[in-house]
Amino acid sequence: MAAVIVLKSLKKTDIEKRMTLPSKSLKCFPPFGGDKHMVDFTVRDECDRVWKFRIYTRKRNQKYPKPVLTKGWREFVCSKQLCIGDRVAFYMDKEEYRVRVEKGVKIFGVVFGHQPIQC
Repeated sequence: MAAVIVLKSLKKTDIEKRMTLPSKSLKCFPPFGGDKHMVDFTVRDECDRVWKFRIYTRKRNQKYPKPVLTKGWREFVCSKQLCIGDRVAFYMDKEEYRVRVEKGVKIFGVVFGHQPIQC
C-alpha cells in the first residue's frame, strides 16, 4: 500500500502561485544537498505523465522552513484545470513519487465530496 506524504485541499494561493507543503513532509521528499534550499524531483500522475517539480524553502529560517512547490506547479495546475477545493495527494509507490488529483464535487458552490479525475 502506498503511503500518502501530503493530502491537501487547494486554496487560492495554491492555484494562482505555488503550493505550500507542511514542514513535516520535507523528510519524505528528496534530500536537499549541502546548504541548498531547493530540490527538483519527478512525479508520475494517474495518467502516467511525468511532471518535474521543485521544492523550495526559506534560505534563513531553518527552524520553520515553509516549503513550497514552485517550478512546474503552475503548469500542472493549468493542465489539470484545478480549482479551489480540489484535492492533491502526493505519495510514494514502489520507489517512485506519485500524484493523484481529486476534483471537488460542488453543489451551489459548496464542496460536498471529491472525485478522481479521468485520463
